[in-house]
Amino acid sequence: MAATAKQAWPARKGSSSDKITEMLLYVWAAVTLIVVLYPIYFIVIASFSDPAAVGNGQVWLYPKGFTFDGYLELLKHANIWIGYRNTILYTVVGTAIGLAVNLSAAYALSRKDLFGRKVLTLFFIFTMFFNGGLIPTFLTIRDFHLYDTFLVMVLPFAVGVFDIIVARTFFQTSIPGDLWEAAQIDGCGNLRYYVGVVLPLSKAVVAVLALWIAVGHWNSYFNALIYLQNKNLYPLQLVLRDILITNQMQSGMGTGEAAQIAMRLANMLRYSVIVVSTIPIMCFYPLVQKHFNQGVMIGAVKS
Repeated sequence: MAATAKQAWPARKGSSSDKITEMLLYVWAAVTLIVVLYPIYFIVIASFSDPAAVGNGQVWLYPKGFTFDGYLELLKHANIWIGYRNTILYTVVGTAIGLAVNLSAAYALSRKDLFGRKVLTLFFIFTMFFNGGLIPTFLTIRDFHLYDTFLVMVLPFAVGVFDIIVARTFFQTSIPGDLWEAAQIDGCGNLRYYVGVVLPLSKAVVAVLALWIAVGHWNSYFNALIYLQNKNLYPLQLVLRDILITNQMQSGMGTGEAAQIAMRLANMLRYSVIVVSTIPIMCFYPLVQKHFNQGVMIGAVKS
């Protein structure tokens, strides 16, 4: 009988068209990977190359005229370490505040017994499309005495509606309602259930939101440009911007050989600045990569 069934239903092997399709998909994925990664690779090798070789298009696969001058010139600026310190603080504190605010709001909106849940959700979504604008925001921050303070970089913009929607969808689709009923029978309250049950089961979406928020804080410069005056509070991005502008001005004001040297350093700094500002946050991704794919897929569908 088993032999008859085996003959009636032979093992299905991939057809030639399936193999061709799979091969084309692999080729397409490889080409896409090269297109995405090569600009990053080029910036890295250009930061170690002679600016003349980069300008002449001679740098493709490996550095030419290998040099550390761009990085050495960059490290001469003492305020770059202040920028690193501030950016790390803004990223750590801002990510912690952002996770606390957005996850809590998302959990509340995911609960069906929350009074006015639909109205509150519409209120949050409304802010994604309409806001008061830059000047009212600036006046509000000034009146709350947050202008030119550490808190202005981590507090006023902590709420991310898109993050709330993603986390809310995760809670609705991945946390069974029976858990809350069982927790109530054991005498568990809302706060204890949220901290002790929901969050440990939500590592995937927490990792995704942590990465999104951290990258946003690390790359942020516009808020600092508008709301900070004290250079000791400048984040790394703003410090690097000032260094680039200063070197560009110096190269434009000089003449003769001095101007050529200044221009050469300015061109090298362009790539060194990108590497210095990008590599640290890229190193953060492997720490959350295990949960990243799962969290994105589960929380990606809005409901």
